[in-house]
Amino acid sequence: MTKSNAVSFLLTVVFIIYIGFSFHFSFTPGESIGKIAIQFTKDLLLILPCAFILIGLFEVWIKQETIEKYFGLNSGFKGHIWSILLAGTTVGGMYVAFPIAATLLKKGAKPSIIYSYLGFSAICRIPMTIFEASFIGLKFTLIRLFISIPLVIFSSVILEKLVFHNKH
Repeated sequence: MTKSNAVSFLLTVVFIIYIGFSFHFSFTPGESIGKIAIQFTKDLLLILPCAFILIGLFEVWIKQETIEKYFGLNSGFKGHIWSILLAGTTVGGMYVAFPIAATLLKKGAKPSIIYSYLGFSAICRIPMTIFEASFIGLKFTLIRLFISIPLVIFSSVILEKLVFHNKH
């Protein structure tokens, strides 16, 4: 067992003991944390099996040539548009977005487009956008998208230059 695994294991045990004592001694903050942790675990167990199946299918069905064509080094600005479309239809939030981003990277996608995809996965999912527009209003949602999308693309390009400046 590596040192980081041992530390992670120790922190997990301490957390479980803390939650156990909180429920035993009716310590409200600890009980709240425990209830949230249990609900979060249930949500993960409902989402992740389906998400892993979808990610596996994505890895098998989508060819490397397709990824390189639409998301690769020569895709240009269109790659960012494709990343908006992919992110908008991604279900499962960031739990699914990160493994898909890893698959995109493995199959030859340009780093800035992957960063855009991750950003868009957080802000442009279709169900979330519809939900937001129905509660806050269409005008607010459109303003947020028209401001957020260019900022995500800009920051993704800058981030690629900062992180990958010696690799290309």
